[in-house]
Amino acid sequence: MTKFLFLFLGSLAFLPAQAAQPARKPNILWLIGENLSHDLGCYGAKNVHTPNLDRLATEGVRYSRVFSTNPACAPSRSAFFVGMYQTSTDTHPMRSHRTDGFKLPEGVRPVTHRLRDGGYFTANIKTVGNESVGTGKLDLNYVNEGPIYHENSSQWETLKTRQPFFAVVNAEESEYDIYDRKSAEKDRVEWVGERIHAQHAKPETVTPPPYYPEHPVVRQEWARYLNSVSGMDLRFGKVLAQLRHDGLEDDTIIIFFGDNGRLEPRGIHWCYDNGLRVPMIIKWPKNFPAPDQIKPGTVDDRILSLIDVTATTLALAGQSKPLLMQGRVFLGEQTEAPRTFAFAARDRIDETQQRIRSVHDECYHYIRTLSTGPTFSSLNRYKEKCFAIMPVMHGLHAQGKLTGPALELMQRTGPCEELYNTQMDPHEVKNLLTSQEPADREALTRLRAALDTWMTETGDRGAIPEPAEVTAPFAQEMHQWFGTPSWALPAK
Repeated sequence: MTKFLFLFLGSLAFLPAQAAQPARKPNILWLIGENLSHDLGCYGAKNVHTPNLDRLATEGVRYSRVFSTNPACAPSRSAFFVGMYQTSTDTHPMRSHRTDGFKLPEGVRPVTHRLRDGGYFTANIKTVGNESVGTGKLDLNYVNEGPIYHENSSQWETLKTRQPFFAVVNAEESEYDIYDRKSAEKDRVEWVGERIHAQHAKPETVTPPPYYPEHPVVRQEWARYLNSVSGMDLRFGKVLAQLRHDGLEDDTIIIFFGDNGRLEPRGIHWCYDNGLRVPMIIKWPKNFPAPDQIKPGTVDDRILSLIDVTATTLALAGQSKPLLMQGRVFLGEQTEAPRTFAFAARDRIDETQQRIRSVHDECYHYIRTLSTGPTFSSLNRYKEKCFAIMPVMHGLHAQGKLTGPALELMQRTGPCEELYNTQMDPHEVKNLLTSQEPADREALTRLRAALDTWMTETGDRGAIPEPAEVTAPFAQEMHQWFGTPSWALPAK
């Protein structure tokens, strides 16, 4: 009997092995809010109505220290779409390499290409049914890498039959036009009209930051921005409702984040905290075991860079992080050591040449302007036309009517350094550069050294000037598009 049992068991070794079933992969949905900071109800913001993202935060994890690597869309997106600093890949100036045949360095690829190789359907969602929910924005500083997404992937309805999917929805509501472009005015009015239902902020009830003067236009624009955030929440609410309706919610990792900082004159384009600090919320699906770092309804205070979202997305999709990738995995089994610092850089934006570098730690923020001349008050025709606050500040400055932080902002010139304690001074109006407090002096030394090391180790290409033939068309385009503001004209 024993002999027979051994013979039977031995014969099993010669039976054909059953093919191992590949592990089921989660869908991944990126919800990208354009141009906003911590201006959601779940972050404590007032005068906004963001119930959909607030609910997402109660069901997921809200992150408090996430920073973009650039305060403008194209360089920031160029970075987090490959998981590398824009200053390392030569994609750091605003809207560069659109016509010069540039290709990304060897071994650097868009995240969608890597996910596609791993079996994911990649989609850039614009519509749910007949309703617009996303802009389909790319705005990358590389255009010769082949299609970023799969073809015919802009309709939500394609997702249900193409799993696992990686889908991106870019909301437009927190990017508003306050001037008439050459596009149809009808489209602009309809778009603005959709936000009318979300006007919870009013000029008389808002509290603009102290680096702006007390002025009716400042209050109007601040209310306008907050209402645009509420409108963005409406768009994402429709997407989340459809995800649930289609039975995809329990199989989909939802990652909401901002692409760069706040849509205001001292936010977007500038390496201040509100130009770099972005919201992020992650909700984990029920049908997949959650990583240890995911505890619904909690706040994660780790320092993260937006390029970490790229590395982490690949890890959650079952891929190893590429060797060159500078982003760090912060969820799951591949989780890397937490960051001590978050770095950022700003270079040319449109026709305006500025070279600024920035580093955050948990408490302090150090900014180094390497370029010469005016900083905030430098001429940028796009911002002069788009932000009604700018001509107001120029006018008041010329009349000698600015005081306090607003005056200091308009007078600041480079090269210069700035140091702020973001916990004690969230608006960054008290420059601690000359402070004699031991903690401030130690922070200045530490962050200076960290920034120097980062610029060297990452091969910061910002010191390499763009050829004149590259920058000249931007100046010409901006001049033709917006003209020259009255304050910049020669005195008669």
